[in-house]
Amino acid sequence: MEILRKPEEMTAWSKRAAREGKTIGFVPTMGALHEGHMSLIRRARKENDVVVVSIFVNPTQFGPGEDYDRYPRCFEKDAKMCEAERVDAVFHPAAEDMYPEDHRTFVEVCELSNRLCGISRPGHFRGVTTVVAKLFGIVRPDRAYFGMKDAQQLVIIERMNRDLCMGVQIVRCETVREPDGLAMSSRNTYLSAAERKQALAISRALKECEARFDAGERKTMPLLKVMGDILAREPDIEVDYIAVADPITLDDISTIENEALAAIAVYIGKTRLIDNVTLRPKKG
Repeated sequence: MEILRKPEEMTAWSKRAAREGKTIGFVPTMGALHEGHMSLIRRARKENDVVVVSIFVNPTQFGPGEDYDRYPRCFEKDAKMCEAERVDAVFHPAAEDMYPEDHRTFVEVCELSNRLCGISRPGHFRGVTTVVAKLFGIVRPDRAYFGMKDAQQLVIIERMNRDLCMGVQIVRCETVREPDGLAMSSRNTYLSAAERKQALAISRALKECEARFDAGERKTMPLLKVMGDILAREPDIEVDYIAVADPITLDDISTIENEALAAIAVYIGKTRLIDNVTLRPKKG
């Protein structure tokens, strides 16, 4: 496994792989890898000739007062995990190489970036799309793998990829959960034992929403209420938003006619957690 730190080194590596006729699978991460990331890497390994993982805590997607400085950084451990999964190259650039002093260009997907998480985190998705666009240009993957836990991010990246004719195949991967239902996240490490126990209300709320939908409920107000009631039972949970939205436009909807995205964002102490489920009518 090669560790590449300069963008030009990564691009040269990818060009060599392409000349050899190899397909490149790419898993972009901010490090602090867990089983959710590993599931993306394994799928990329299965579907491509070579696999590249980027490990880069992207400063432009963090707002003032957010957790950029304390975001977990454990590169040596991450690199060992990648090597164990037979990753071919890890791209681990410095912030100054990704954003030199004279950097002036940003990529923004309008409208979609101002929904859901974008309301309380203005500028966040501009940072996400900018860094992903740069990573796509540097790594030049055939396929890129993203988890559904970050559903809004995934929708936005898909739109950017389409609108800018980037030609990368975006592969959606199911959310990986702990045995008790909590969605895996690098930020889970911030939680105390008591906070982690309360965090289980997030997946419980989504599961109950899904159960009500499967039982025939199509009006969103009752679904929003049941999720809100479950979260309200936990004293340390502060709700950022609870939403049932169109899975393509991310607009709030009042009646579910086909599929919908049920999404939750909360603060538990200083930790912000998100999760979601896609509500789909059962076939037959």
